[in-house]
Amino acid sequence: MASNTLAILPAIGQMRVCRPDQRQASVTLDSPALEVMTDLTRVAAAVTSPQDTMDAAHAFMVKRGVRMLLAVDDQQNLVGIITTNDILGEKPVAVAETRRIPHSDILVADVMTPADRLEAFDMHTVERARVGQVVASLQHARRHHALVVQQSADGQREVRGIFSLSQMARQLGMALQLPVQAKSFAEIEAALAG
Repeated sequence: MASNTLAILPAIGQMRVCRPDQRQASVTLDSPALEVMTDLTRVAAAVTSPQDTMDAAHAFMVKRGVRMLLAVDDQQNLVGIITTNDILGEKPVAVAETRRIPHSDILVADVMTPADRLEAFDMHTVERARVGQVVASLQHARRHHALVVQQSADGQREVRGIFSLSQMARQLGMALQLPVQAKSFAEIEAALAG
């Protein structure tokens, strides 16, 4: 046998086939934040075009099992995000009424949050953060999702990852809710006193 070849096992016969390990590593609020971040260098981002219909984007969300899509232009640059809250909330009704168009003609661009209104975490900060800090930050900002950005090797900023409150809840095995928004001065006063 040549030294640069592998030994072959003859007639291996019937045997068990390995399966992926279904056990997920135990995640706690004190675990590194990277354990709950969707890393876009390992998982393809769920994306849509601003020119796609809102209904097509929603169908894609359902198919992918996600509640947010990155809206990207022809060069794959981020131009906004669209969430299920954008689609199922009041925005589409207002767009349809204002522009006098059918619901089915509403585009992602009509209801998405544009990139210039998005906030994000820096990857260097996330690398040192804990899951509990990310949860607290999302709850404080009253957001279900957060983007993580980094500087690429060529000096450009890029989206590296995504945090999802619902995904973190699944990994932690606990309910994570956004705080209820105070509606009146009395509620604000009660929240401050509490």
